[in-house]
Amino acid sequence: MRGADQQQSGMFSYKDHPLRAIRAMVDAALRESSWRFDAIYASNGRLSIAPEKLLRALLLQVLYTVRSERLLMEELDYNFLFRWFVGLNIDDPVWDVTVFTKNRERLLVADVARGFFNALIRRAPEGCSRTSTSRSTAP
Repeated sequence: MRGADQQQSGMFSYKDHPLRAIRAMVDAALRESSWRFDAIYASNGRLSIAPEKLLRALLLQVLYTVRSERLLMEELDYNFLFRWFVGLNIDDPVWDVTVFTKNRERLLVADVARGFFNALIRRAPEGCSRTSTSRSTAP
């Protein structure tokens, strides 16, 4: 069963961090890809890791060149920036690496990750121009 992408971001304040613009693009791409998630998850059973959180974590792994999923889980355990980006609350437990890997495989086999990253790439020029415009007008 598909886990919920519930987030409580009031504890985190990263208003000037470059990941904020990326997170906005990611969230838009995830909304666009939501129908893909519904197609691969059962409507009943045990809750899985929310696919949105999985994909955000995978993107962080690429952006920060984290060399293994085990190290990614370690980063998520203590790095508040990573927790904010993925959508984990401060006291949420970090996933077991084998559970993370199994859920990741589901997204890769169903070609959901490719659809998400393609949607993200389509949005990148729009997000980059918005970010550079806002920076150029700042005092």
